[in-house]
Amino acid sequence: RKQIPSSTRFFTYFFLTMKLVLALCLAPAAAFAPKALPSFSRAAAGTTMSMVDESVVGVQAPAGFLDPLGFVAKDGPEAFVRRRAVERKHGRISMVAITGVLVHNAQIEFPGYLSKSADLKFSDVPDGLNGFFSIPGAGIAQILLFCGLVELAWWPANNYSGDYGVGFFGTSYEGEEKTKKLNAEMANGRLAMLGIFGNMVAEAQTGQTLGEQMGAGNMIPF
Repeated sequence: RKQIPSSTRFFTYFFLTMKLVLALCLAPAAAFAPKALPSFSRAAAGTTMSMVDESVVGVQAPAGFLDPLGFVAKDGPEAFVRRRAVERKHGRISMVAITGVLVHNAQIEFPGYLSKSADLKFSDVPDGLNGFFSIPGAGIAQILLFCGLVELAWWPANNYSGDYGVGFFGTSYEGEEKTKKLNAEMANGRLAMLGIFGNMVAEAQTGQTLGEQMGAGNMIPF
């Protein structure tokens, strides 16, 4: 009997799981009727980037503009734009995180040393959450300093637009095409937040990495 490679099983189970997560997310959302959209743009946050109506970005079927707790009406447009910026940032970080999880669990690693002084190669770093604790303290400090530099100077957090003038791989969009791309980013970011959170909870509960769980057949959705 021919054995199916573990990497093939891994990605097969991953895509099936993501489809299941998407279906579960959309089902309860259908219970909320779409609301009338409040019209306000990033100008409410004082940004000078190209105007995009934030009440349109991320408003997708079947939920429409979903605000069941009434935060928009209660707190006003500036609070909404800030929360949308936070959601966008968390989505971007989560997309990077879940990509890193997939890459590491597929045994794709940088060559060479993570720390020459500690005699630690990239291939020595375990997959999953335990990998973070194997990084030397000086390495973690460098990561935190770099993130602080990005937040304060390079891509400042007070730019609520999330538009840093670099485009999408160098390509800039305007009008409906830009809104379409921002909608895609928002949807992917939301799924990534669910994905990375689910991965962390499952690993903490089972003690197995994502690759180990899928390779063992412990995450078959059907």
